Amino acid sequence: MDTSMIKGIAIGGLTMVVLGAGAVGGYQTLARPKVAEVVSVKEVMTTVSTPREVCENVAVQRQAPVKDEHRIAGTVVGGLAGGLLGSTIGKGSGKTVATVAGAAAGGYAGNQVQKRMQQNDTVTTTERRCRTVSDKSQKLSGYDVTYRLDGQDATVRTSFKPGATLPVKDGKVDTTPPAAARS
Repeated sequence: MDTSMIKGIAIGGLTMVVLGAGAVGGYQTLARPKVAEVVSVKEVMTTVSTPREVCENVAVQRQAPVKDEHRIAGTVVGGLAGGLLGSTIGKGSGKTVATVAGAAAGGYAGNQVQKRMQQNDTVTTTERRCRTVSDKSQKLSGYDVTYRLDGQDATVRTSFKPGATLPVKDGKVDTTPPAAARS
């Protein structure tokens, strides 16, 4: 055998090995599934809390402002009434003592009556009171998709609701939203 023939056989054999390996790789690529079968789809919901302010007008009672802080009017009116009453009781020098005692007792009683009246004197006003409440709602955040690929079941989360199949690229499920779901 001549060397050129040996070279030809070697190159031919090497070419056959390369072509055979390429054919096996090409066959494996062609034999890979292009889609995965969707077994089930479950919506994934998220609870969203949205705060908002609620205000209402409320009637509030407060003690009215005191105009006569030292209760002078009650003391004077009570003293005059007590003095008049005391002057009708006594005679002679006892009349003076009764008038003074009546004025003192009447002044004290008038002061206390005015004090109680001032404490019970209230004013009603309206105040605006606000508070924050939260409204809760459900929002669709995606889909848990169970699929079957090469006889194996697996789950993936997608942002779109898939159809009966999911595309497969390089042996893995592609969860890129289709063009219609993106817009």
